[in-house]
Amino acid sequence: MLLYWNKYAQRLGDKGYKIMESLLLINDPKLNGTAISIELPNEGSKLDFEKELNGLLGYLKGHLHNHDITIEVIVNESVENKRSFNDQDRYNRFLEINPNIELLRTTFGLDLDA
Repeated sequence: MLLYWNKYAQRLGDKGYKIMESLLLINDPKLNGTAISIELPNEGSKLDFEKELNGLLGYLKGHLHNHDITIEVIVNESVENKRSFNDQDRYNRFLEINPNIELLRTTFGLDLDA
Protein backbone atom coordinates (compact mmCIF):
# COMPACT_ATOMS: atom_id res chain seq x y z
CA MET A 1 0.00 0.00 0.00
CA LEU A 2 2.77 2.41 0.96
CA LEU A 3 4.53 1.82 -2.35
CA TYR A 4 1.47 2.87 -4.36
CA TRP A 5 0.79 5.75 -1.96
CA ASN A 6 4.27 7.13 -2.65
CA LYS A 7 3.96 6.49 -6.40
CA TYR A 8 0.71 8.47 -6.45
CA ALA A 9 2.39 11.31 -4.54
CA GLN A 10 5.28 11.33 -7.01
CA ARG A 11 2.83 11.34 -9.92
CA LEU A 12 1.11 14.40 -8.46
CA GLY A 13 4.46 16.10 -7.94
CA ASP A 14 5.42 15.42 -11.56
CA LYS A 15 2.16 17.05 -12.66
CA GLY A 16 2.97 20.14 -10.58
CA TYR A 17 0.67 19.48 -7.62
CA LYS A 18 3.45 20.02 -5.08
CA ILE A 19 1.16 20.89 -2.15
CA MET A 20 -0.81 17.69 -2.51
CA GLU A 21 2.42 15.73 -2.92
CA SER A 22 3.76 17.16 0.33
CA LEU A 23 0.49 16.38 2.15
CA LEU A 24 0.70 12.76 1.05
CA LEU A 25 4.33 12.54 2.16
CA ILE A 26 4.06 14.53 5.41
CA ASN A 27 4.04 11.23 7.30
CA ASP A 28 3.39 7.60 6.51
CA PRO A 29 -0.24 6.49 6.49
CA LYS A 30 -1.27 3.67 8.80
CA LEU A 31 -3.10 0.63 7.46
CA ASN A 32 -5.64 -1.19 9.62
CA GLY A 33 -7.36 -3.86 7.57
CA THR A 34 -8.83 -1.95 4.64
CA ALA A 35 -8.88 1.38 6.47
CA ILE A 36 -6.03 3.80 5.85
CA SER A 37 -5.56 6.66 8.30
CA ILE A 38 -3.33 9.66 7.82
CA GLU A 39 -2.60 12.50 10.24
CA LEU A 40 -2.45 16.03 8.88
CA PRO A 41 -1.26 19.11 10.78
CA ASN A 42 -4.33 21.35 10.38
CA GLU A 43 -7.85 21.72 9.05
CA GLY A 44 -6.69 23.57 5.92
CA SER A 45 -4.47 20.64 4.99
CA LYS A 46 -7.41 18.32 5.52
CA LEU A 47 -9.55 20.35 3.11
CA ASP A 48 -6.82 20.33 0.46
CA PHE A 49 -6.32 16.60 0.95
CA GLU A 50 -10.03 15.84 0.64
CA LYS A 51 -10.14 17.56 -2.76
CA GLU A 52 -7.83 14.85 -4.11
CA LEU A 53 -9.27 12.01 -2.03
CA ASN A 54 -11.39 10.46 -4.79
CA GLY A 55 -8.46 10.32 -7.20
CA LEU A 56 -6.24 8.73 -4.55
CA LEU A 57 -8.89 6.20 -3.58
CA GLY A 58 -9.48 5.23 -7.21
CA TYR A 59 -5.75 4.81 -7.79
CA LEU A 60 -5.22 2.70 -4.68
CA LYS A 61 -8.33 0.57 -5.24
CA GLY A 62 -7.28 -0.16 -8.80
CA HIS A 63 -3.64 -0.93 -8.12
CA LEU A 64 -4.24 -2.90 -4.93
CA HIS A 65 -7.26 -4.75 -6.39
CA ASN A 66 -9.28 -3.98 -3.28
CA HIS A 67 -12.45 -1.92 -3.56
CA ASP A 68 -13.13 -1.89 0.19
CA ILE A 69 -10.36 0.61 0.95
CA THR A 70 -11.32 3.71 2.93
CA ILE A 71 -9.21 6.68 3.98
CA GLU A 72 -9.66 8.48 7.27
CA VAL A 73 -8.09 11.90 7.75
CA ILE A 74 -7.11 12.81 11.30
CA VAL A 75 -6.26 16.42 12.13
CA ASN A 76 -3.54 16.58 14.75
CA GLU A 77 -2.33 20.11 15.38
CA SER A 78 0.74 18.77 17.16
CA VAL A 79 1.89 16.52 14.30
CA GLU A 80 5.33 17.44 13.06
CA ASN A 81 7.01 16.55 9.82
CA LYS A 82 8.55 13.17 10.61
CA ARG A 83 11.05 13.42 7.79
CA SER A 84 14.19 15.06 9.04
CA PHE A 85 16.33 16.63 6.36
CA ASN A 86 19.88 17.80 6.85
CA ASP A 87 21.86 19.80 4.30
CA GLN A 88 23.16 16.66 2.56
CA ASP A 89 19.62 15.23 2.22
CA ARG A 90 18.37 18.47 0.68
CA TYR A 91 21.34 18.62 -1.68
CA ASN A 92 20.76 15.02 -2.79
CA ARG A 93 17.09 15.78 -3.45
CA PHE A 94 17.98 18.87 -5.50
CA LEU A 95 20.56 16.81 -7.37
CA GLU A 96 17.85 14.29 -8.29
CA ILE A 97 15.67 17.08 -9.62
CA ASN A 98 18.44 18.87 -11.51
CA PRO A 99 21.83 17.18 -12.03
CA ASN A 100 23.32 20.52 -13.17
CA ILE A 101 23.50 21.56 -9.51
CA GLU A 102 26.71 19.52 -9.20
CA LEU A 103 28.23 21.58 -12.02
CA LEU A 104 27.15 24.78 -10.26
CA ARG A 105 28.63 23.58 -6.96
CA THR A 106 31.99 22.67 -8.47
CA THR A 107 32.20 25.76 -10.71
CA PHE A 108 31.78 28.16 -7.80
CA GLY A 109 33.56 26.03 -5.20
CA LEU A 110 30.46 25.73 -3.03
CA ASP A 111 30.56 23.40 -0.04
CA LEU A 112 27.81 22.08 2.23
CA ASP A 113 29.70 22.41 5.53
CA ALA A 114 30.48 26.11 5.14
